[in-house]
Amino acid sequence: MTKMLQTGIRNALCVAVLATLAGCAENQAVTQSQTLASQAAIPQAAGPEPVEAKDILLRMAGYLAKTPKFTVAMSDNYDTLQESGQKIEFGEKRKISVSRPNGLRVEIEESHGEKHLFLYDGKDMTVFNPSQNVYAQTAKAGGIDEAVVYLLKDLHMRLPLAALLLSRFPTEIENRTQAVDYVEKTSIHGVPCHHLAGRTETVDYQVWIQEGAQPLPLRVVLTYKHAEGQPQFRAQFSDWNLAPEVSDVEFAFTPPGDSRKIAFAAQLSSIIPAGKENPEQTGGKQ
Repeated sequence: MTKMLQTGIRNALCVAVLATLAGCAENQAVTQSQTLASQAAIPQAAGPEPVEAKDILLRMAGYLAKTPKFTVAMSDNYDTLQESGQKIEFGEKRKISVSRPNGLRVEIEESHGEKHLFLYDGKDMTVFNPSQNVYAQTAKAGGIDEAVVYLLKDLHMRLPLAALLLSRFPTEIENRTQAVDYVEKTSIHGVPCHHLAGRTETVDYQVWIQEGAQPLPLRVVLTYKHAEGQPQFRAQFSDWNLAPEVSDVEFAFTPPGDSRKIAFAAQLSSIIPAGKENPEQTGGKQ
């Protein structure tokens, strides 16, 4: 059962990466959202609020893409399909810090307690596992957009809802979305928001966008319509801060003295000669 669950987790995580579309509890999102308006340094969306679904979606995407700094908490849950056909839900909590163009920090805690840290400072990309006290690091210049694409496509790592971090987010979501409809005007624990439903080639998605001058995503649901069992990924956002006090040191990695540096899994394929058996695959020990 454990092995089955782990396999399901890996499969679900890979799917979450490929989607690249979109907290803690919803009431936490509301509390923070209500305090945002009092923060004078926070940017406001330009122009009147649109009424068409596509315009609301692109307004949200453009607003995030143009926000120079922000921090947010994200709580996500995802289905893993078992061989029996049963779906099991797992989850993670994240704290995300963005300082454009070069600073990205993602702190992750999985539902079983394991923690991970991803850092990018404009020069180096680092993934650190405090539980095992190991880290992988590679040089990557160019900025957050380039680092995220490299992380997903070249290193085959996962970063759910990565498109939300990109400066080209509006272009990404417009190109991927085949249709988007306005579902209803609703609220999440008292915060007025627009509920939209969109479709891409592989994913049906729903997004709840805060109404008003700060069109922030409060909740996202992804349904993988071509995957067996049509599993879902659900994320809620809280503690949005659009004017955080962050310094460069928060995005740089200083390895603990007793930590061990390892290679990214994708890099190992070019290090291990073709035809050489992996001891983990043959049941041996490293």
